[in-house]
Amino acid sequence: MSEAAESIAQWRRRLAGRFLVFDGPDGSGKSTQVHRFTDFAQARGVTVCEVREPGGTAIGEEIRRVLLDHCTGDLDVAAEMLLYMASRAQLIAERIAPALRRGELVLADRFVSSTLAYQGTAGGMRLDDIRAVAAIACRGVTPDLTVIFDVTEETAASRLSPLLDRMEAKGAEYHRRVRQGYLDQAKRDPAHYLVIDANGDAKSVWNALIDQVALRLAAH
Repeated sequence: MSEAAESIAQWRRRLAGRFLVFDGPDGSGKSTQVHRFTDFAQARGVTVCEVREPGGTAIGEEIRRVLLDHCTGDLDVAAEMLLYMASRAQLIAERIAPALRRGELVLADRFVSSTLAYQGTAGGMRLDDIRAVAAIACRGVTPDLTVIFDVTEETAASRLSPLLDRMEAKGAEYHRRVRQGYLDQAKRDPAHYLVIDANGDAKSVWNALIDQVALRLAAH
């Protein structure tokens, strides 16, 4: 088998039936890397189920509109958390769990890690309360690896559209706590989290991502 063919076969073995989450603060560039990784995996013969949160289903997209629209107003943080979890529960039932049963790669743009960072560390909810609700919503479905794209607040702010959604517009101090929430999660569970420095250009971030994901998945 040629080196190129061997690499393709290795990636197929590494990715088939896996659940990967790409997460990070608003402006981290994670969504760009999600789409690029989907193309990368599909080019190697891997069937990919790409999803986003909140959303990814008809019900989830309606919840997304409520959560991100400025017209929603001052939403209580507990209500906010429960709406994210409701969207997540529907996404797991309708798309994620069936895809995993079929042996596909599930690639999610945000997951429970977002709720822990935004409504937990930044929003003030107890992390144990969020985890308890997540246990109901997720029904045992957990990521094999959560990749955190870490950026400084200054870099993140420079990348955001001037037309901020309701969550993006929560202010610098809130987003500083969000970032710290992600880093705290990775520190507590290094076996299931991977932190990528996302302050550079998209190509350098991509190269670091591929190298590190290959190492992590090769070990499991």
